[in-house]
Amino acid sequence: MRKIKIVADSSSDVLQLEHVAFASAPLKIVTAEREFTDDASLDVDEMVDYLDKYKGRSKTSCPNVSDWLAAFGDADDIFCVTITSALSGSYNTACAAKAQYEAENEGKRVFVLDTFSTGPEMQLVIEKLEEYIGRGMDYEEICERIRRYLKKTGVVFMLKSMKNLANNGRVSPIVAKIAGFIGICATGKGSEQGTLEAGRKCCGEIRALEALVAMLERLGLSKGRVSIAHCQNESGARRLKELLQARFRQAKIEIHKCRGLCSFYAEKGGLIAGFEKI
Repeated sequence: MRKIKIVADSSSDVLQLEHVAFASAPLKIVTAEREFTDDASLDVDEMVDYLDKYKGRSKTSCPNVSDWLAAFGDADDIFCVTITSALSGSYNTACAAKAQYEAENEGKRVFVLDTFSTGPEMQLVIEKLEEYIGRGMDYEEICERIRRYLKKTGVVFMLKSMKNLANNGRVSPIVAKIAGFIGICATGKGSEQGTLEAGRKCCGEIRALEALVAMLERLGLSKGRVSIAHCQNESGARRLKELLQARFRQAKIEIHKCRGLCSFYAEKGGLIAGFEKI
């Protein structure tokens, strides 16, 4: 029997799966003083508190080819899920690892999926892969179905700071400056190209959360799954869940903490929500 494995970079926030072998290739968060590896041993809260006080520049580093090969292990069929290629080199190094792995291991296969997203939307994709594998679908069918599924998912966010996004060229410094004013929360969504599209700038968290609910409705949420990731803001995540449950009674909503990479970009108080457009 062929060994099947799902692999993702650590921006997915997933550390393990219940029914399918899984491995995470860690990204790194780097400052002039410290380096944080986004793996299971990372103290995320300590990192977030440190970065919140840190005045210098910080950046991220994607998994290299060796990191991906280590995550592949000795599996025969690998489904590899990456953060958007518009914001990271993770997809490109995963493709390089795929080429090397398949060249050195005749008959083994690696499918690399650029999610054009991050965090909780990646989580939804990974768990859908787990479902397809559990249903006994063959490799080619899974590859085709997961591509179609990705077209039915999306991601939105609410941020209280965009300092790290701006410092790493992910958003305009002007947009980030507005979001940095006290009491101002920025909302937005992921684009089809995998970039970040800023939405409304709201005075206060509750108005921002209400704006997210309206945005999700416009984007097609009805009764699908919603995965809410938060960076030290469980109360905000719970309030968003309550608002969503009141508007979308059949939606299946869950909450989890951001891991390292997502915490770096969401920053303290930020929320990211992946959702199904059904």
